[in-house]
Amino acid sequence: MGHEDMGSRRATIPRPTGSRLWLLLIALFGALVAVSLGVYGRTHAPTGRPLALFIGFTSMSPMKAWLATAAASLAVLQLLSAMWMWGRLPGAGSAPPWLSQTHRWTGSLAFLLTLPVAYHCLWSLGFSTFDARTTVHSFLGCGFFGAFAAKMLGLRIRNLPGWALPMFGGLLFTLLIGAWATASLWYFTQPGVPLR
Repeated sequence: MGHEDMGSRRATIPRPTGSRLWLLLIALFGALVAVSLGVYGRTHAPTGRPLALFIGFTSMSPMKAWLATAAASLAVLQLLSAMWMWGRLPGAGSAPPWLSQTHRWTGSLAFLLTLPVAYHCLWSLGFSTFDARTTVHSFLGCGFFGAFAAKMLGLRIRNLPGWALPMFGGLLFTLLIGAWATASLWYFTQPGVPLR
C-alpha cells in the first residue's frame, strides 16, 4: 500500500467534535470516580461496624436501608420533575417556574442521603462479592457515584447534545434504584430484621 493510500485512509477517520470530546471526557471522569470507589472498597479492610448512627437507629443496616429508601423516593420525584420540565409528562402541561428549583433541591437532598449509606458500605462492609446480590449492589453503588460525578460535570458544559443530560439523569436514576433494590428492598423483605 502506498503513502497516498495511507494518507487518504487517515483523512476519512472522523475526529471527535467538541461535544463528542466532552462526552468522552465526562464518561472517563465518571468511570474514574466509580473505579476509584470500587478499588478503595476492595482494598480497604472493612471494619464491620458503623462509624456513627443517626438518632433513632439502633444498628447500621436499618439506618442504611431507610436513608437509601428516602433517597430513592426523592429520585422518583427527580424523575417526574425532569419529565415535566422536558415536556415528557403526559397531561401535565407546561412546567411551573418553581419546578427547576424543586428539582435541584430534591436532587441535592437525595445525594446527601446517599453519602452516609455509601460511606458505611465502603468503610464498614467494603466492596462485597460473596454472592450475586452483593456483587451487583457493589457495582451499582460505585456506578451511581460515577454517574453522579459525570452528570454534575455535564451540567457545567454548554455545548453537549440535547439528549446528554436526560441520558445522564436516566442512568443516575437507574443505578440508584438498582442499588436500592439490591440492598434496602432486599433488607426489608428479610424476616425478623430490625426496622430501626
